[in-house]
Amino acid sequence: MTYWILFALTLIFGLYSVVVTVLYLRQSDSDSVTLAQQRARSAALLNEAEKARRFKDKADEAMRLNQTFQKFVPRQFVDHFAKHGRSTLELGHADEDEVAILFCDIRGFTGLSEQMSPQELMSFLNSYFLRMNDPIHQNRGFIDKFIGDAIMALFDHPGGSHKDKSRDALNAAIDLRKALTIYNEHRRNSGYAAINVGVGIHFGPVILGTVGSDDRMDTTVIGDSVNIAYRLEALAPKYNADIVVSKQLLETIGADYPIRTRLLDWVRVKGRRSPIEIYEVLSHLPIEEQDARFSIQSQIAEGLACRIKQDWEGALGHFHQAVDINPGDLLAIHHIKVCERYRQLELSKEWDGALATL
Repeated sequence: MTYWILFALTLIFGLYSVVVTVLYLRQSDSDSVTLAQQRARSAALLNEAEKARRFKDKADEAMRLNQTFQKFVPRQFVDHFAKHGRSTLELGHADEDEVAILFCDIRGFTGLSEQMSPQELMSFLNSYFLRMNDPIHQNRGFIDKFIGDAIMALFDHPGGSHKDKSRDALNAAIDLRKALTIYNEHRRNSGYAAINVGVGIHFGPVILGTVGSDDRMDTTVIGDSVNIAYRLEALAPKYNADIVVSKQLLETIGADYPIRTRLLDWVRVKGRRSPIEIYEVLSHLPIEEQDARFSIQSQIAEGLACRIKQDWEGALGHFHQAVDINPGDLLAIHHIKVCERYRQLELSKEWDGALATL
């Protein structure tokens, strides 16, 4: 009996050991599977985090490259091509459009630059361009090129009319004069001499495109309208004017726009066969100066009408009246000198009275 009892107990303990061992092994396997899953999950999370970090780095790099690219090729230039159905900026692509073109140039820059070291010259230009940038961009324009000390800007009012584009350019020119006043105050406070600029604006058709080679490409704007705007800016000092605009620009702006101008001359600019009327913008000047310059407007217009007909005596009479009204106005004196010079010349029958300019 005792033997059977011992045998039964031994068997029970043996079975218990086996069951415990099996349960332990199963638990160990379960723990191993869980740990493996946790490791796999952690690895997956780390992999996703690394992917996210790399994606962010790539996005940041693309953003930096895009911002750098926009400093060389204006975003508005790319947007202009996009609205014509172009998704990429390719070599040789061209579109025709009508825009307002503005040129701004520092007066007497050559003499000014000769007084500076190379580093001083670069610092001066960057300081100047920085201040001239905002008036252009705030009026929905963009700088197409820096040409030495000159600025060439385009106004292509997104979704706007020709009138909007022309008004943007004119407002930008007036704001440029305001920015220049503030800049000159800063220069005086720093012990530097004030500077002056001339502005020329025209509205008309242009060709916007890309030129260059496979490894060097640039955007460009060409056409008769660009040439006219450039020539008008060059005429500003000749007529003692800050802002010179074409008749076409003023007609595009419309007579209902509150801007004050006066007729300057009837000229033929270099590179163009047809003459144009040019005007001086007065609205940025003190009201007393505006009134003084505008006071001789009828005499200037009548004198030019006589000059076109080669009626030199009549023209000189009107221009001398203008001097009597406003002795300090250099415009009338300029026209007197022109008439006295041209009356000594033997002009062809085809001469249309337009003053040839450089």
